[in-house]
Amino acid sequence: MSRSEIVDYLVIGAGIAGLRAAIELANHGEVLVITKESLGESNTHYAQGGIAVATEGREDVALHLEDTVAAGDGLVYRPAAKVLVEEGPERVAELIGWGAAFDRKGSELLRTREAAHSHPRILHANGDATGAEISRSLVAFARAHPRIQFAEWTMATNLTVEHGRVIAADLISADPDAHRSESRRVAARAILIASGGAGQVYSDTTNPAVATGDGIALAVCAGAELADMEFYQFHPTALSLPGVPRFLLSEALRGEGAYLRNDHGERFMDRYHPSLELAPRDVVARAIAREGISSDPGQSRPVYLDMRHAKGIDLTQRFPGISRFLGVHGLSLYRDLIPVRPAAHYLMGGIRTDLDGRTTLAGLYAAGEAACTGVHGANRLASNSLLEGLVFGARAAQAMLADPAHERGIGTPATPEITPLTCQNEAAAEALISRLQSCMWQTAGLLRDDETLREGIAERDAIEVSLIPIAQQNVSNRRVFEAQSLLKVSRAILLSALARTESRGAHYRNDFPKRDADLSQKHSSYRAESKVDFECFESHQARVSF
Repeated sequence: MSRSEIVDYLVIGAGIAGLRAAIELANHGEVLVITKESLGESNTHYAQGGIAVATEGREDVALHLEDTVAAGDGLVYRPAAKVLVEEGPERVAELIGWGAAFDRKGSELLRTREAAHSHPRILHANGDATGAEISRSLVAFARAHPRIQFAEWTMATNLTVEHGRVIAADLISADPDAHRSESRRVAARAILIASGGAGQVYSDTTNPAVATGDGIALAVCAGAELADMEFYQFHPTALSLPGVPRFLLSEALRGEGAYLRNDHGERFMDRYHPSLELAPRDVVARAIAREGISSDPGQSRPVYLDMRHAKGIDLTQRFPGISRFLGVHGLSLYRDLIPVRPAAHYLMGGIRTDLDGRTTLAGLYAAGEAACTGVHGANRLASNSLLEGLVFGARAAQAMLADPAHERGIGTPATPEITPLTCQNEAAAEALISRLQSCMWQTAGLLRDDETLREGIAERDAIEVSLIPIAQQNVSNRRVFEAQSLLKVSRAILLSALARTESRGAHYRNDFPKRDADLSQKHSSYRAESKVDFECFESHQARVSF
């Protein structure tokens, strides 16, 4: 890695959005991509189901748009969804040209259907390892570019803002083998946050350990606006075994005909939605949660995924990764009912941007799960997230290149500082993170109400106070920084959920079970230490035009 403290463009995150942007930017300048762990460790890598893209002409594109809008439950910003579905085919074709190998039958791409899609349009790779294949191909293509440099085991801890413009980021590069960290400031013409989501804010999540909302927290601390933070999608079917991580059981299983059964062996989705197991994710997740409610406080009833009836499909070939993981735990898709429960999966909200990745701060851009363009509304359509990273990662890069302010002075680098990597009171920091995760699951999970949300806010504030002395003693420690990020993200989620007094998409209020017509197309807006406001997305576009 170059030791330069000034680069043309800085990309925070090496998932699909960050890498796609870096490839675009590198044709015009030097790019530094930082990633908190090793290259390829991202939410993108773990995406199983596939990438949704309309490859069969105008009618398919039009249907993809309507499916996206319908799934978003009255909150999708239609211009963003239109960009997604219209530019998606070109971006996927480009990805295939760069070496991504999707599953085929002969020369034809194989397509499957997932929940709330009206047509089979999901491309997959190696059965259920689509994200890993996309990540592999993008990493290989980006590594071969002479203008892209990578800094692994590196995180951004602060953004420098001068005269309303972001001009630099403070980075900490942690060397786990040497047990030390090095901090420095890197100035750039423009900075892109593509650091992914924040699933680790919840105790039950399908997200990897790196998904702690760091980029979102950075942006809000610098003064950027967040949007739709109340909308966290809970994937309906994560493996539910004691002591086993909430391993994702892909939506594609239900696309291939899987049933959901309660502890009496009954299929129950007919009581909740006419599309049964292929209903939108928020509907399926709440149905599973309700079927799992027990009359015994503190206990839950099991709910199962059932593929035992599947005919004409080789489940081991179609779902090799899932089959292997289940096999390790003595389960088989052919033979067993698979215990499942919902888990936090995808953040529809994030750093508010326009259709070109501009945030409300000049010089700062965002793309992928860390961003909110309004494309997902209140509930993301299955497999739209990988496509979003491709499309809006490229658009953000194009806007960064065209930024009329990017030739201004870009600041003076700070002197590098070497600090120990060890953490005093590390056990105490971990305990506070666990306490926050449990709090968020109990108070801001699938089913919410005024009382529990207020309890969550009070508990979250108490945890923040307890973290202060630990943070003061460990200013460069990654885990302490992640705890601070999770606290900032949780505050935005809790306050936004409290403010939206209706049920819509992934946000369900027991005390306000119906939609409020006045809040249709009204998106929440959150800034640090300010109240939550609501307005149409069009009203926000003017605030990101510099």
